[in-house]
Amino acid sequence: MKKILIVNGPNLNMLGTREPEVYGKTTLKDIENEIKSAAEKNGVEVDFFQSNHEGDIVDKICASKNVFDAIIINPAAYTHTSVAIRDAIAAVEIPTIEVHISNVYSREDFRHTSLIAPVCKGQIAGLGVKGYILALEYFAR
Repeated sequence: MKKILIVNGPNLNMLGTREPEVYGKTTLKDIENEIKSAAEKNGVEVDFFQSNHEGDIVDKICASKNVFDAIIINPAAYTHTSVAIRDAIAAVEIPTIEVHISNVYSREDFRHTSLIAPVCKGQIAGLGVKGYILALEYFAR
């Protein structure tokens, strides 16, 4: 059975109450429940990790080598700033898809650049929770 690591970055623990006009009212727990349901339907195993700390995210990605078959990551604000997360993804050589709930390209200019996307198989932005599900279904195949 394929094992997929789902990584969520800073402030995503505040989903549901944080800027609902941008991110909606769905909580991180709601997202995890939807992903669990999709994982069961697609015959894959998922593990969830969320941190507001860059080093913790790097440590989790590095520890995933030879444990997980794929990574789905929403690096949140670290998308635009973290060379460390980018390098960890490149180092473990695990296929990764970057996901964003909002359409980062319709927001502030600084959000238009991802340091993470160049080391990922793909990027899904602006489709809300469905982005995670689409990434999971891709890896399940």
